[in-house]
Amino acid sequence: MDTYRASYHGKVIAQSGEVVLLEGNVYFPPSAVQHEYLHRTRRKSLCYWKGLASYYTVQVGGLTGRNAAWTYRHPSPLARRIKDYVAFWRGVQVERVNPAHDE
Repeated sequence: MDTYRASYHGKVIAQSGEVVLLEGNVYFPPSAVQHEYLHRTRRKSLCYWKGLASYYTVQVGGLTGRNAAWTYRHPSPLARRIKDYVAFWRGVQVERVNPAHDE
């Protein structure tokens, strides 16, 4: 299984091999996220099949990525596998760090 890492200006804020890949995004399990760098915001968005997304601002040192992470706290039944998982964008670099090799 591949491991993925999310970093913001060089600081790793999430890393896991237990991610969910969905619609081009990497969703990290809550246990793999450094929550001290995430701060809830009031922003919400609605996906017609996943439900209501809640956002976080990412803060590392003096650097701020507004609404750069999101989660589905109460996803629809179709998206239940990403409940409370966190995805990133807006300046957060997400990369595969050790691609699995076919044997």
